[in-house]
Amino acid sequence: MKKNVLKKSGTKFPAYEPWISNEDKKIVHETLKQTMLTLGPKLEKFENDFCKYSKAKYAVAVSNCTAALHLSLMALGIGKDDEVIIPDLTFVADANAVLACNAKPILTDINKENFFLSISNIKKNITKKTKAIIPVHIYGQVCNIDEILDVAKDNNLKVIEDCAHAVGTFHESKHAGTMGNTGCFSFYPTKNITTAEGGMVITNSKRIAEKVRQLRSHGMTRSLKSRYSSGYPWVFDIVEPGYNYRLDEIRASLGITQLKRIKKINELRKKASAYYYKNLQNISGIILPDMVNDKSHSYHLYTIRVTKPFKLSRNQLYKKFKDNGITTTVYWMPIHKYTAYRKFAKKSNVINTTKTYDEILGLPLFPNITKKHQDAVIKIIKSV
Repeated sequence: MKKNVLKKSGTKFPAYEPWISNEDKKIVHETLKQTMLTLGPKLEKFENDFCKYSKAKYAVAVSNCTAALHLSLMALGIGKDDEVIIPDLTFVADANAVLACNAKPILTDINKENFFLSISNIKKNITKKTKAIIPVHIYGQVCNIDEILDVAKDNNLKVIEDCAHAVGTFHESKHAGTMGNTGCFSFYPTKNITTAEGGMVITNSKRIAEKVRQLRSHGMTRSLKSRYSSGYPWVFDIVEPGYNYRLDEIRASLGITQLKRIKKINELRKKASAYYYKNLQNISGIILPDMVNDKSHSYHLYTIRVTKPFKLSRNQLYKKFKDNGITTTVYWMPIHKYTAYRKFAKKSNVINTTKTYDEILGLPLFPNITKKHQDAVIKIIKSV
């Protein structure tokens, strides 16, 4: 087990540990010897490798998934006073990206059975100002993307897939992120592959890819490579102001070796998920994610629901875990509960989200989790 920075707080079993291999360390060390440490060959290879894996035509690496979402919205023309439908049960990055475009996030209720955007509630929230939908492939399962694409087509809406949990998630042989206009990935330390911080936009549109590529580097119309291979390197145009959303060579190199073993990573996650399922079945009040035989799942998180007649509430079970040195957490607090976003939802319109939030709890899950670790988790639940 890696050095645990939470040890002083009494944590014996963390919620996650990133898997950093010797190959990861080696490529990072080699990359540090390069002269070019940004927008170089490692970034280009990582993008090409991600295209091959996802079968997307284009991939543009960026600094994080929030940047990926922001640039996707910009490239699709989302702007002032436009409305974008997002699930209320998701990370705040979706809302922040919409607000960064001076648009309005429309917080929409979920289906309590699978945490996906409710189609009926999407339809209720569509107005003349609605321009896009951001569905989330939550916890590693592919969302109800076919239905969402149908609604989008009927209403001339763009679809930006939030694939932060979905490296290795497929739908009828199509990788998550390749079905909408863009797919946005996260390589945060908790994700299935990590670059410490990092993100990726994939698309099958050359125009969108070129737009995202420009905007990630201040809007420059010439790449760093082209500027130094011909003409004067300081001569370039900026048609539209952009951002410094670049992914450096060091993190890109880590992405290369992490992606090489994504199949193994997801197999280990699946194995650990199956172990939970086998040992936590038929406990009254504990609802398990039914995903152990799902080949399309990337097994990013193992989120249970704590309901009656289980003897403890979700918060009480969390505290019992904590008292025994086990870290669990909730993914996430509904967006409408944050002060900054309350005005974007009516409580009466997010009933399922509110109820589900009180029940969900994410158990520890990562590739190298041990049976000892999982048995400690299982023992706590069975002891109630």
